[in-house]
Amino acid sequence: MTIPRRLAAASTLALIAAPALAQQSDQAAVAVAVDALNKAMVARDKAKLEALTAPQLSYGHSAGRIENRQQYVDNVVNGASQFRFINATEQTIEMANSDAIVRHLMIAETQDREGKVTPIRIGVLQVWQKQGSDWKLLARQAYRL
Repeated sequence: MTIPRRLAAASTLALIAAPALAQQSDQAAVAVAVDALNKAMVARDKAKLEALTAPQLSYGHSAGRIENRQQYVDNVVNGASQFRFINATEQTIEMANSDAIVRHLMIAETQDREGKVTPIRIGVLQVWQKQGSDWKLLARQAYRL
């Protein structure tokens, strides 16, 4: 193969591979954001919760309650129960331009003020949106299994 043909072939491969590499990079960044959100919920870290969520957040609970961003953050930080741990298992991340669709099982425990521990096992659908260089949770809906 001549040098011009090699360059043309290499350029074609680069054009094909670049979007796939960008998608993998975005998927990895979203996975990091999901993990950071879970850790912020356990830590009741208001600043991190606000940094990881979009102002337009729609947060749906498995019992049907819907919260906006302010309600969600306030409930996590000041609510009657606190997460002891959160694990996201069987997670998938699908990219849709500047959005990411995340599905996982949420395995967790909460503890109320009286010390009662409640195990949680629910399905979760999240929509993350790239805003600038950051991924923000735009919507979340949990469902009972």
